[in-house]
Amino acid sequence: MSDAPKGQVIVISGPSGVGKTSLYKKVLEELKDKLDFSISVTTRTPRQDEKNGEDYIFINEEEFKKMTARGEFAEWAEVHGNFYGTPKTEIDRILASGKSVLLDLDVQGAMKIRDAYAKAKLIYILPPSFEVLERRLYGRNTDDSETRHIRMQNAVNEMKYVSRYHVRITNDDFERAAKELHDTIEKLVSGDESWIEYL
Repeated sequence: MSDAPKGQVIVISGPSGVGKTSLYKKVLEELKDKLDFSISVTTRTPRQDEKNGEDYIFINEEEFKKMTARGEFAEWAEVHGNFYGTPKTEIDRILASGKSVLLDLDVQGAMKIRDAYAKAKLIYILPPSFEVLERRLYGRNTDDSETRHIRMQNAVNEMKYVSRYHVRITNDDFERAAKELHDTIEKLVSGDESWIEYL
């Protein structure tokens, strides 16, 4: 019987514009032999640079509701007027391969995964300040001003839950934050949890 650590369920969250996608994509590339990304299903329109089946699985609302009724999601939520869900089969597939699974979820989803997978580890990416976050959102040019305003309000609301995350990383410098995220996830996938702040 193997003593190798079993795969971990790791959730990464953070407000829109904080840079979490760039951070976790870098770490996924560095740890690809130990870590895989769980692709979420969404009803939102793909952004220009997004690929179906790679960044998200894009479906319509009717199909999403059918999947929900069949109990196919480990978690699902409505965010910014769109539905997002994590298929149970995707998490199971990655864990069965011996790898740890990384999920990119909002706070609602993270709390649901924590309820469903008691040993899940939660990592929150923080902006250096709300002013910096607002500048990043306005610099992205992917949303209209109303959507940016909603995203800022959601970021403020999410801060109430940050203390429920095991690890908090401030993205004040990309390379430093990427190294901290890499080191954190590497410890988790190796089975080292001695330093974790249990909540």
